[in-house]
Amino acid sequence: MSGAGIGWLMTIIIGGVAGWLAGKLMNMSYGIILNIIIGIVGAAIAGAILPRFGLFIGGGIVGYLLNGFIGAVILLFVVKLVKK
Repeated sequence: MSGAGIGWLMTIIIGGVAGWLAGKLMNMSYGIILNIIIGIVGAAIAGAILPRFGLFIGGGIVGYLLNGFIGAVILLFVVKLVKK
């Protein structure tokens, strides 16, 4: 997720929503700050991984949210594996 493309405030909001949604899906509960971090890091992960598989979700708020969500799910899945 590029902060320059949508603005830092929107990056934080979208990251928080993406992290929260991924936490709900993966049944892992974290606070708002960690949700934001998970969503933003997740978006960076998805931005690095998805193009390697030929997937491009697109831009705009919905695209950034989907990227953040997919990446956050991947991140939380890895966290679950490591915790076991």
